[in-house]
Amino acid sequence: MDFTVAVYVGLAGILLCSMLGGMRAVTWTQIAQYIVLIIAYLTPIVILSTKKYGIPIPELTYGQAIADITAREQQMLQTGLATAAGLKPHIQPFINYTPLNYFGIILCMMVGTASLPHILMRYFTTPSVKAARSSVAWSLFFITLLYFTAPALATFSKLQVLDPNLATSIIGKSIAQVNALEWIQKWSQVGMLKVIDSNGDGILQVNEFFMRADIVVLATPEIAGLPYVISGLVAAGGMAAAMSTADGLLLAIANALSHDLYYKVIDPKAETRRRLIVARVMLIVIGAAGAFVASMKLTGILGAVAWAFCFAMSGLFFPLVLGVWWKRANRPGAIAGMAVGLAVGSWYLYMVRFVGMEPWIGLDHLRFGVVGALASLIAMVVVSLMTAAPDEETQRMVDEIRVPRGETVLGARH
Repeated sequence: MDFTVAVYVGLAGILLCSMLGGMRAVTWTQIAQYIVLIIAYLTPIVILSTKKYGIPIPELTYGQAIADITAREQQMLQTGLATAAGLKPHIQPFINYTPLNYFGIILCMMVGTASLPHILMRYFTTPSVKAARSSVAWSLFFITLLYFTAPALATFSKLQVLDPNLATSIIGKSIAQVNALEWIQKWSQVGMLKVIDSNGDGILQVNEFFMRADIVVLATPEIAGLPYVISGLVAAGGMAAAMSTADGLLLAIANALSHDLYYKVIDPKAETRRRLIVARVMLIVIGAAGAFVASMKLTGILGAVAWAFCFAMSGLFFPLVLGVWWKRANRPGAIAGMAVGLAVGSWYLYMVRFVGMEPWIGLDHLRFGVVGALASLIAMVVVSLMTAAPDEETQRMVDEIRVPRGETVLGARH
């Protein structure tokens, strides 16, 4: 099995399960792809940690790996393998962060995750309240495992290239020897990395090796000398994860528009068949719109992810939370909160990212969710207090949501 076969196997699985239809099928699809992803993701880093430090728990060893990289960087500066202008220290991205920016991005990721509708809808596939809570706990465990390993993966990837004590290192070796490596040749052919002997001394220096960040995860197994199939499995898992997430988002948006907008507002007498047709048409329209926006390349992949979470945080977080925990919240207030939050957040993003406005208290375009969410909170509270309170039936529904007993909320026993 090579890279291409592994990718197509992953894609075939995701498409087959997606054809079954419905959020439950998408959820099972994501379970399958997450198993592939986490195994392929953890395997190389566990092997690297064991080979270097004798401990198969990379989360416990990557601190020492950072220290080793820092020492190696100092050594390269002293021996001329790097210059102060050409070497960006491994810890440099963290040095310029202010506490506000650091915790601001954390806040946007946390609150944005809690606001994503396709994630909330996945818990509707559980048969009971107890199962939903258990599902949340297991989800958080595996997500934490994956995210805690990401810094270790980045650190060990760089260590493999820099550390002269490792057979896979390339900095300080001859250009001819480096160009003869199979993984260098493969990734160079597709334009993902480049080796340039700028000073003509025949020795590879750190500022003569150019590698795109996009391939770090895929190239790490090969850099470490592991079988090529690991890279294929990681690629298949990544593609499956992307497609499964897209499935969930498309279903959530299309169903919301077909039910909440078309059925509830435009045509309350529409039959189920017509509503399903509208939902399927919306799937195509929304998918095409998403592809068009992506093709514009307004930002990189990390920026796009941060924007998505900030948009969710701006428009949905406080309407969701206050709708459950503040009985005075009502429909006009929720609509105002969503509309104002999205509008203010979008305006702030546009002004900071594209017009050049000075960020407020250091909140740049990756953290605009903080501004949008505050505007949403103010708008929802003000409009709710200025309009009529919810009726008694709505109040009872809120009580049921707060203390779920099973049958009345999810239609199953606790």
